[in-house]
Amino acid sequence: MADTRDVLLVDGYNMIGAWPELSALVQSGMQEARDRLLERLADHQAYSGRRVIVVFDAYRVPGLGKTFAQSKVQIYFTREKETADECIERLVRELSSKRRSIYVATSDQVEQHVAFGQGALRVSARELLIEIEESEREVQKRIQQDNAKLSRNSLDAKLSPELRKLFERWRRE
Repeated sequence: MADTRDVLLVDGYNMIGAWPELSALVQSGMQEARDRLLERLADHQAYSGRRVIVVFDAYRVPGLGKTFAQSKVQIYFTREKETADECIERLVRELSSKRRSIYVATSDQVEQHVAFGQGALRVSARELLIEIEESEREVQKRIQQDNAKLSRNSLDAKLSPELRKLFERWRRE
C-alpha cells in the first residue's frame, strides 16, 4: 500500500543556518549539526505522523547523489550540479500527484514561492523550529503525566510507613 501520509520536505542546510543551536554546532563540524537536525526531525516525524524528507545540497560534489534513511527520516544528498532547491521542486512534483499535503520547510523566499506555486505549503525555518519545540514540550508533558500516574498507582505509595518498614525488614531477612 502506498504511503499517503502528509510530507514535510526540509532544506537541510537552510535549517542548519537558521536555527541557532545548529549554526553553533557547525563550529564543531557540519556532520554534528546534520546529525542533530536529523535527530530532532526524526522525533518530530514520530510525533506529527508526517513523513519527513531532508534534502542536503551536494551541488559541487561529483557523483549521482545519494538517498538513504536514518531513524526513518529519508535523506537526499543532491547529485552533481543539482541544488537542494531543484531537488525539492522535483520531489514536490513527484509527490503532489498523491492525495496528501506537502510542506516545504525553507527560509529561501524564491523556493517558498516556487513550491507554493506547485501546490505545496510553505513553512519557514523559524516556524518549523517553533513547531518542533512545541511538539518536544508536549512529549515531555505527556511523559511527566505518565510518570505521575505510575507513581500514584504504586503499592508503595499506599502503604503506611510502619508497614513499609515491616516489609523492608522481611526483605532483608
